[in-house]
Parts: sequence; C-alpha cells; structure tokens
Amino acid sequence: MSNTYATYEIESNVKAKGYPRVVGVDEAGRGSLCSPVVAAACFVPDEMVPELLYKVKDSKKLTAKKREELFPIIREYCEVGVGVVSNQIIDDINILNATKVAMEEALTHIKNIDYVLIDGTVVLPNFPLPQEQVIKGDAKSISIAAASIIAKVTRDRIMDDLHEIWSFYGWDTNRGYGTKIHVEAIKTYGPCEVHRMTFKKVGK
Repeated sequence: MSNTYATYEIESNVKAKGYPRVVGVDEAGRGSLCSPVVAAACFVPDEMVPELLYKVKDSKKLTAKKREELFPIIREYCEVGVGVVSNQIIDDINILNATKVAMEEALTHIKNIDYVLIDGTVVLPNFPLPQEQVIKGDAKSISIAAASIIAKVTRDRIMDDLHEIWSFYGWDTNRGYGTKIHVEAIKTYGPCEVHRMTFKKVGK
C-alpha cells in the first residue's frame, strides 16, 4: 500500500481566498458493471485535521480493514453526505450524468458550503457554488480522501448485500467490476436486475 497520505494544503489555500467551508466530493463504482454509483461529500472541521493527517488517502490505497476503521470516525466527527444512483438511472442517463446526480445529491446533505473540491474532472453545471476539479484529488486532499472512504465503504456494503443474492458473480471480491470471474459468470448465467445493461460486457 502507498505511504502517501492526503494533506490539508489545498483546503488551506482555498480558505485563504475567503472560502472557509471547503467540502470534498468523490465517487465509487463508476466503472463497475452493476449496481449503483455512490458519491460522498465531506467537510472536515479544523479540529479533525490533525486526527486525519497521515491516516486518510485514496480509499483504493487503504486496506478494507483500515477503511472500516476510518469510516465511523469520519461519519461521527465530520459532516458527511451520500448520494446513491441506481443502475436503472445509469442506463437511462449514462454513467457520467448519473455520477453528477449522485455528487449533487451528496452535497445537499452538507450545510453552509462555500467551495467544493471534486475528485477528477467531473464538473457539476447545476451546482451554484464555486468548485474545483482536482486530478487524483483523493491522494491530495483530506476532504476528498475522506469522501472517497465514505463512498467506497458504503458501496462495498451494498455489494456485500447483493452478493448474498447473486453469489455466483463474485461481488464480495470484485465489487461488480469487469474481472474475468464476473464476466464469465455473466456469460454463463446472464445479467441480473442490478446489472448496467448499457455497459459493454453486460448488454447484448
């Protein structure tokens, strides 16, 4: 696992420009072949910055155990919002637009936002406040990294529940992504009701 942890530098620079309430946003499951895309928004209070320094980073770079340890801490001591958009809506409006909807939904649960840091290149045209796209933001910004942990753990738990119903897809390990086991299972058993039918490797 990478030893590079996210810092508070980006947030500090934004706050110095007169935006005290800086919120990070990230998603999980965008590239999956099934189930919802989940977005999370997170505001890290000043007093929590020392607690999260050298602990949070890109959720994919943390072990599942470490993510589960950090999840309740972030939920309890930071302001968190979550947005979930189903596979049916993903098929209707495409994954990029569904990701935007999930992010906008997550942000509605955070009060008094001044500025938003978004992981990657996603732009939220319907969001009325200042926003900044941060490439690999989950590796750079504490707020985005914390949001990435919330989004990933939330979605992993959804996938665990779905695995109980459709265990032959192996979702407890592949999380719905296009691994060889998952793709072969789709070929053998066909897609199920939570698959994204517009995605390659799923639909006919």
